[in-house]
Amino acid sequence: MVDFVKHTLETAPEESRPLLENSQKNIGMIPGLHAVMAESPQALQAYQQLHALFKQTSLGTVETHVVWLTLNVYHECHYCVPAHTGLAKMDKVPDDVIEALRDDRPLSDPRLETLRSFTKSLAEKRGDVDEAELQAFFDAGFTKRNLLDLHVGLAQKVMSNYINHLAQTPLDEPFKKFDWTPPGKTARAAE
Repeated sequence: MVDFVKHTLETAPEESRPLLENSQKNIGMIPGLHAVMAESPQALQAYQQLHALFKQTSLGTVETHVVWLTLNVYHECHYCVPAHTGLAKMDKVPDDVIEALRDDRPLSDPRLETLRSFTKSLAEKRGDVDEAELQAFFDAGFTKRNLLDLHVGLAQKVMSNYINHLAQTPLDEPFKKFDWTPPGKTARAAE
């Protein structure tokens, strides 16, 4: 673990301050991940831009959350699973979908399950998925654009999940009720 500072508007490097102000304005708080990333204005800006861009892709709202939560669970991110659980609930993603994703279980909706399993395979195989997986993705109604757009979310989650592992970012108060421990691991010590 690296001992990162959780920056505030007062302690952040000058270039990061407008980015943290943006977080405060858009989210109503400065999430711990943003506070940690503020050490590098470029890292924080890249993350914020990837987040905004992924929300603008050809994937729908529920599909976007399926990608985020699938990757967060796959990467065993103690911070992003609870945070994205809260975000999914705000976006009215059905509870059964959220719980299945958190538990790494198949989804009952065949199209969403194809997206979940394909996203997980894409991460596991580092993009080297086989023809049958690609065909199943397209047969479920997804397009080449959807395939490329999915990578925006993947890039975003690699940044946040890996940084949270390094920094052991403490979970923000609003998301503590969605705390999550990866299957087979013991609960983390209280923050």
